Amino acid sequence: MGYQTTPEKINAIFSDLSKDFIIYAPKRFVGDGTFTDIDTIRYGEIADLSEIEFAEKSDYSFKEVLLPISETLFYFTENEIKESDVPKKGAIVFLRSCDLHGLKRMDTIYLENGAVDSYYKRLRDQTKFILIGCENSFDNCFCVSMGTQKSDDYDAYIKVDGETVLVDSHWDLLDTALAGAPPSSVIPDSVTANDTVVTIPETVPQTLFDAPFWEDYGNRCIACGRCNFVCPTCTCFTMQDIFYTDNGKAGERRRVWASCHVDGYTDMAGGHAFRNDKGQRMRFKVMHKINDYKRRFGTHMCIGCGRCDDVCPEYISFANCINKLSDLVNDAAKEEI
Repeated sequence: MGYQTTPEKINAIFSDLSKDFIIYAPKRFVGDGTFTDIDTIRYGEIADLSEIEFAEKSDYSFKEVLLPISETLFYFTENEIKESDVPKKGAIVFLRSCDLHGLKRMDTIYLENGAVDSYYKRLRDQTKFILIGCENSFDNCFCVSMGTQKSDDYDAYIKVDGETVLVDSHWDLLDTALAGAPPSSVIPDSVTANDTVVTIPETVPQTLFDAPFWEDYGNRCIACGRCNFVCPTCTCFTMQDIFYTDNGKAGERRRVWASCHVDGYTDMAGGHAFRNDKGQRMRFKVMHKINDYKRRFGTHMCIGCGRCDDVCPEYISFANCINKLSDLVNDAAKEEI
């Protein structure tokens, strides 16, 4: 249902919901960027509608709400294992349409890719998602090319227009809280075009896996992993056992974010490692995002948010890489003819 209400009413609802939920949204952290005069927009807890950054794209995605950077899975001693407690509160997350599509990719990896990941599921089951519309495209976004500029799979949509708040609710709890508010027709804002446009090849021939094209990225990439850490669909992790100093036989096992671009990701027992070359790592990521994942699950893994382009210190553009690869695929097809 659609409603028209006020910021004061929404803040009162937030206050009530905060008894059972932690509310996360993109918010501005002043002076928290690379330099003291640069702000960062990232996810944090909010209590007031005015704290939410609606006008700009967040530098980081929402994914750490469901996939914490470091998450304790269980505690152990020499005699027993105790699984970590389920969070007492659920979560409410404000996010844009592309990120909602990213959520579907995360669900596929953790809930439909073999055995269900119970640690992800217990957070996912307690989380509600509120859509933020996009009135304008942001720098480096190519969501239209990826078909992720719209989504109707949300628990609510909220738009602030001065002293008016428009709400489209798919959540009975919110419907109850807004009972009596004037009804309104609410259609989420979405863009129809981006400045950045990508063309994704239907298939990539095996001959291009070792093309000199990838060597350019081997020379430029510094393996910092920033592109992976800001990406809402990069979900790789490693495990760490932490032993307590006062008892070397007790500790905890943690799941920690990992990155296919960072040294050590492919290390194996015996000192073996795959993809030591940074160009090979770039190839692995690109092919996973726009080829391998789709062949298995039917949709591209990349959602076109453009955060990887925003954050790269070497100005490597993932969008340009896709287009260059598409050109190579077309050239290879012409040669076959």
